[in-house]
Amino acid sequence: MKKDCKNDFLGIYFVLPALIGTFIFIIIPIFCSFALSFTEWDLLNEIKFIGIDNYKAIFNEQIFLQVLINTIVYALSVTFFAVIIPLIIADILNSKLKCAEWFKTIYFIPFITPAVVIAIAWSWIFDPNIGVVNTLFKIHLEWLFDTHLAMPVLIFVSVWKLIGYNIILFLTGFTTISPNLFEAARIDGADEKERFLHITLPLLKPTIYFVTLVTAISSFQVFDLIYVMTSGGPKNTTDVIVYSIYKYAFEYFDVGKACALGYILFLVIFILGFTCQKVKHNNFTL
Repeated sequence: MKKDCKNDFLGIYFVLPALIGTFIFIIIPIFCSFALSFTEWDLLNEIKFIGIDNYKAIFNEQIFLQVLINTIVYALSVTFFAVIIPLIIADILNSKLKCAEWFKTIYFIPFITPAVVIAIAWSWIFDPNIGVVNTLFKIHLEWLFDTHLAMPVLIFVSVWKLIGYNIILFLTGFTTISPNLFEAARIDGADEKERFLHITLPLLKPTIYFVTLVTAISSFQVFDLIYVMTSGGPKNTTDVIVYSIYKYAFEYFDVGKACALGYILFLVIFILGFTCQKVKHNNFTL
């Protein structure tokens, strides 16, 4: 009995620093920011309680609808391509491709590269005057300054950065599938397409769900690429919710509205997660 108590004490002792850090840097800020979302505060003067006025003001702003649409379009586009492309590449690498380990390393490098570095590099690549893209194809397009091209460029860069990480996740999922299933299907005359559709996809459903959810949540929280490459422009066509939170807090000094917008984003992500959970449950129980 004493030994069990000692083990419990040691477990609490080792976990305590993480619990304290979580409480100080996560739990307390959550409650404080939620309380601030009902106030008016510019970081200098006294905090003034104004109820739900911040939420009303946000929903009444014309730009909010555009920002919300931008966020959804960006997140859904990145999620779609950053799941489909890595899944196909992972399937190819899993088929005993020569130099597969080298390809895994090459694909993974962009993910471990800091986002700011990637944003600066791709800003140079798509520069209208000295950019490699315009020079290579002998065109003159203002990629990041065009209202129709800026968002597709950001989506492309984000997908390029996420491909390597999602490939590793899918390859991990492939290890849970017995090779005997593919061998049996091959003996029965199933080609690669049929094996992929009728064996790989059904057995990878848990991994696909996880990758999709994680990618979608991270896409809704994008900030660094937007901040460095476009700053929300041109004409707010790449302005997203997290970047708007930054502007409210540190450019307009409206902390209350920034916190309110943060909880609107939380609600959007919560609805997304709840919807994905429902879809997962329905698909897995068919």
